Amino acid sequence: MKLELIDNEKEIAKNWFRELRDRFCKKFEEIDGKKFSRKNWKHSGEGGGEMSTLKGNIFEKVGVNISTVKGQFKEDFRDQISGTEKAPNYWASGISVVAHMKSPHVPAFHFNTRFIVTGKKWFGGGADMTPAITNKEDVSIFHNSIENVCNKHNENYYRDFKKQCDEYFYLPHRDEARGEGGIFFDHLNNNNFDSDFNFIHDFGEDILQTISTIIEKRMNKEWSDQEKDIQLYKRGRYVEFNLLWDRGTLFGLKTGGSTEAILMSMPPSAKWE
Repeated sequence: MKLELIDNEKEIAKNWFRELRDRFCKKFEEIDGKKFSRKNWKHSGEGGGEMSTLKGNIFEKVGVNISTVKGQFKEDFRDQISGTEKAPNYWASGISVVAHMKSPHVPAFHFNTRFIVTGKKWFGGGADMTPAITNKEDVSIFHNSIENVCNKHNENYYRDFKKQCDEYFYLPHRDEARGEGGIFFDHLNNNNFDSDFNFIHDFGEDILQTISTIIEKRMNKEWSDQEKDIQLYKRGRYVEFNLLWDRGTLFGLKTGGSTEAILMSMPPSAKWE
């Protein structure tokens, strides 16, 4: 890879993730009425990240994190990462959003995208929704919007990425899906950075609008203590997946990321009864 070209691509991706972070935070503050707080962290190699968190009126807990880091994979983890056959070096930048809502009628949402460079380069990411009380209209809004943005770039994206999401966000020990799905993709590289980045850009813009639409549609609906208990029980499954099966959690811990930022995805409370 030509260093000057790849450096420019890194800068484009990093700047977009920061801009998208600001847009998520601004929109969520408008919805909630409270402000995000931010905290910086340093990577064990080079670089670091910034956590933006809010506990408010609508969001019981929401985090919008960005990071840009580089270093070397440890030998015991190197074989799991593409492009490290000849060298263990990596560079990674991304954004991660996890929203746990006060209302059990509003789904929990997860979204992330990232750009990784080793001996190879690729985009990864995805988005999914995890309702406590499933509303078919919300599921349709979520999937239809994602399908539309996928189809603008490749007619196979939604079909393929939805399948990967269904397979990934699954709890084998429970024999059940984590939620209502979405899309998930990794190693996206069509040998055309502009084309791949344009999809990542449009996907980020679309998911912000879609998540906000569903939140605003349901956030003022009244709920009962029983419905809140259902939500807390569902969150237990969320915790189990993220601690047992989530590759992003393992990647962050194995590469010297901030444990606090990595575990930002944990809900503020959960039940197993």
